[in-house]
Amino acid sequence: MKILKLPKENFAEFITRLGAFGEIHAPTKRGDGSFVFAPVTNVSEIALSCNRTILPLKKYFFKPTEVMFNFHARKGYEVPAEEMGRKLVIFGAHPCDIHGLKILDIVLGGGYADSYFLRRKNRAAVIGLDCIPDEYCFCRSTGTDFVDSGFDLFFSDIDGCYLVRIGTSQGDDMVMAAHSLFREVEEHDREAYKSKSIRRRESFRTEIQLQDLPEIMDLEYENEVWQEVAEKCLSCGTCSMVCPTCYCYAVFDELNLDACSGQRKRRWDSCLFKDYALVAGGHNFRAKRSSRVKNRYFHKQRGFVSRYGRPSCVGCGRCKAYCPAGVDILEVVQKLRSETHA
Repeated sequence: MKILKLPKENFAEFITRLGAFGEIHAPTKRGDGSFVFAPVTNVSEIALSCNRTILPLKKYFFKPTEVMFNFHARKGYEVPAEEMGRKLVIFGAHPCDIHGLKILDIVLGGGYADSYFLRRKNRAAVIGLDCIPDEYCFCRSTGTDFVDSGFDLFFSDIDGCYLVRIGTSQGDDMVMAAHSLFREVEEHDREAYKSKSIRRRESFRTEIQLQDLPEIMDLEYENEVWQEVAEKCLSCGTCSMVCPTCYCYAVFDELNLDACSGQRKRRWDSCLFKDYALVAGGHNFRAKRSSRVKNRYFHKQRGFVSRYGRPSCVGCGRCKAYCPAGVDILEVVQKLRSETHA
């Protein structure tokens, strides 16, 4: 993988030139300490030091709400025309978020491919950016604190410049379009990167032991911790909405006033919603909140592992950071392991 150096004084010019490859989106500040991925017209808008955005990258490819098709009693149905020419360049994706996209690729791009997701994904470029973990990050425990694929370019901050890894041919095109801004990597750059890597590794303050967790969860299926979490949980679904790898959705129809035409839509859903497992006849397979809480944890840390060989959690910390009830995945895992929460 080719690596070049971009001096920070050339950063603004490089971002400007990326506009030739699509509409530029990056983390921007919203309110007091919150960040969102949004379009940027000026480099000064980019929040380079943010730890996490409220919503992950999935919002671009798997929209919160979208029209699947229009229907009419006499004309049949038609798929709405998308912005086929619209291309995106998403800058500032952290390693955990890139891993989140790779997990969505497995599910939504696998045996039952989601054409909506794939069309948007193929029209976007992803540029990664390293970060310094805070108290919510546990991506080192999930093995998602570093990424070697899934991006077009990846920026690593080494103080006076960025080391830029080229991950795809499109990333190479981006560099070639601004080749005068880049420099070759020198010995002191390599040493600076290694020092930064050590400092970043030592910055992690949160750790979750995931080894043999699927087996422990099987053993603790009836553990009282599920009821404890349920008494705290609001069933609001926030953790599902902000999770980079949650992909459940509900399908519904909206009928127009003419009563013969309308739209079929889908929107993000959550296994914590009370009606998620409600079926025809009024039976609810998970009427109890404790069973819904358990289902979410088992899917992330048990079911996904058995099918794909890895958990679907990427350790971004969003579920903990944004949960209005303060539910902490670290505490849940520690109680399952009979460990004392520090």
